[in-house]
Amino acid sequence: MRDQEEQSLKETERVEKRAAEEAERLAKEQVRKKAYLAREQAIEEAQKERGAKRSEKHANEEIDQLARDQARRETYLAREKAIAEAQEARRLKAKKQPPE
Repeated sequence: MRDQEEQSLKETERVEKRAAEEAERLAKEQVRKKAYLAREQAIEEAQKERGAKRSEKHANEEIDQLARDQARRETYLAREKAIAEAQEARRLKAKKQPPE
């Protein structure tokens, strides 16, 4: 009878130990899962931040390019106007001078 009681006691201890190990394993797994999710969230936030910065940089570059294009067009039109005015002035000057 005594052997049966000892065996029963040992079996109870084994079951309790297994339950404690399982609880510890689950707790460790939960900690790992939380750490993993925190890392993933940090990575996602960093990617969003980089994407926002990239979009902002692209928008600024586009604005700068539009300004350069506008300045180039204005310079071209001013040059064309100056050429046309010079040609008109030469034409008027040639018209005023009598032919020789």
